Parts: sequence; C-alpha cells; structure tokens
Amino acid sequence: MDAANALQGLEAEAAPTLSERDREILEFERQWWKYAGAKETAVREKFDMSSTRYYQVLNALIDRPDALEADPLLVRRLRRLRAARQRQRSARRLGFEV
Repeated sequence: MDAANALQGLEAEAAPTLSERDREILEFERQWWKYAGAKETAVREKFDMSSTRYYQVLNALIDRPDALEADPLLVRRLRRLRAARQRQRSARRLGFEV
C-alpha cells in the first residue's frame, strides 16, 4: 500500500501545474470586465505584454489540461468561444453565412 501511495505522490509531482502568471491570466479572464477602460489597456498594465502576446499565451493556456482542472467552466467557455470564431472565419473565407 505504501508503494502505491508513493507512486501516486510521484505522479502528482510530475504533473505540470499552473504558474502564478497562468493563474493570474485565468483570474483576469474571469473578471476582466471589472477593469476600467479597454481590455487591451488592462492587459498592458497588469501583465506588461501586448494584447497579441496575451492572446497567444491565453490560447496556449486553455489547451492545457491543468488549466481545465483549475477552472473548468472558464476554460470550456473560452474554448467554445475560440471554436465559434474559427468557424466564422472559415465560413467567411468560403463564402458561407454561419
């Protein structure tokens, strides 16, 4: 039984966890509308990165299983919104209405 517990402990340590910045990004996405002004300005002030870089980091973050584990509702919503935008872009390129 001790060997099984030790193995589970090793697996938990080996699993990647969210960094402090990743947790802050998820928290910001959950409540960005509370910040005054444009979202891009808030991103620049809070994370000191361009909005383009922020969205690159965010998209990579929501693909990670540990982000899904940390905040499943938010991550699923962001994934759903991203998929909808991708469908709309594809439809526009092909001349369809979605």
